[in-house]
Amino acid sequence: MTDTRFADLLERVMGLSAASIGPGAIERAVDARRRETGLRDGDAYWALLQASSAEVQQLIEAVVVPETWFFRNPQAFRAMERDVLGPRLRADPQAGARLLSLPCSTGEEAYTMAMALMEGGIEPHRFSIEAVDISQHAIDMARAGCYGRNSFRGHELAFRDRYFDARPHGWAVRDEVRAPVRFAQGNIFAPGFMAQAGGFDVIFCRNMLIYFDIPRQKQAIAVLRRLLAPDGTLFVGHSEAGLMRAEGFVSAGMAMAFAFRRAPEAAALRAPAGPTATVAPPPRASLRAPVAKRPAALRVIERVRPTCPETTRSIAKTLDLAALRRMADDGRVEEAERGAQTYIRENGASPDALLLLGLISDAAGQGKAAAHYYRKVLYLDPGNVEALGHLALLLRREGDHAGARLIDERMRRQDGRRN
Repeated sequence: MTDTRFADLLERVMGLSAASIGPGAIERAVDARRRETGLRDGDAYWALLQASSAEVQQLIEAVVVPETWFFRNPQAFRAMERDVLGPRLRADPQAGARLLSLPCSTGEEAYTMAMALMEGGIEPHRFSIEAVDISQHAIDMARAGCYGRNSFRGHELAFRDRYFDARPHGWAVRDEVRAPVRFAQGNIFAPGFMAQAGGFDVIFCRNMLIYFDIPRQKQAIAVLRRLLAPDGTLFVGHSEAGLMRAEGFVSAGMAMAFAFRRAPEAAALRAPAGPTATVAPPPRASLRAPVAKRPAALRVIERVRPTCPETTRSIAKTLDLAALRRMADDGRVEEAERGAQTYIRENGASPDALLLLGLISDAAGQGKAAAHYYRKVLYLDPGNVEALGHLALLLRREGDHAGARLIDERMRRQDGRRN
């Protein structure tokens, strides 16, 4: 019989779902720590874990494998400076900004946030960055601020000369980049986590939620919602975009940045992401939040005024796909769906049109239809990160964690190619 004690412990302590990384990864970490402590078997190591919080932390360290680099997914950092903080800080010389990197891993993301703002002409004393990670080892490395070749990827490395000093074994972050960043060890599931630290203008929380099961995702998102200022912006990973919509956040409309904002209070009603949950749908169906499961594929719960074929053809001809997507976001879901289908009939299949149909199906709880459309998008455009992200989240919701991990790996390869 498989010993699940260790996986259950890690799930309780840090929210880690064994299915998200594979049970083998936890088994290897447990075996490595058991041998390190000189214990003879799993029972002896389990007894040690029950008696030592320090050893629990060491097991967490063994499971957490950082995978990050400077300016990873640069679109997010550009959007943060260009569209979110830069305009406000340049317009008001007295204004400041508070940012959060969670999890911050070994510090590359937090320092990149500082460099991105400095590149936009924002002086370091005008912003502060809190950087938190569950791994004390990662925090120690971040504070040391010296990085090897693996932290610098891609071809655009001019920033290294501007913000780092060469050392015998790597590159050290300069003091002006360090100054606004403060690192701390912390666990988002700990009682009272950052209880007095709300009101962040920007939060980067990328590729953490995908490692949690649905209840823990909801718990973590509730913490993020509390920490985010009412007009703040939350940046997440590719795979997490659909989850944020499902939890009542709305897209900030920044291409490839995966940026979200809290929904207006009037739109706070939302359906849980779980497939078996039942709640009343919002007054108007929208891609911003899922609605109750519809009885047949490509139909929506909300009945809108019938649209005649001539009107549908007119919509498809006169509106581009971006307009059709806005139409869906505004609650005119059935019109947007018919417009996209007509667009495909008259212009041929395109990744954007198929993606829109996938999002509509996904929002209405039609997982099979949504997966069908997402896979069609990827057939035409294998690197479409939005389709990859939504498909990975859909697979996780349906329990196919192995399939979701394969999609995650595809997205990581895409990250490496873009950087």
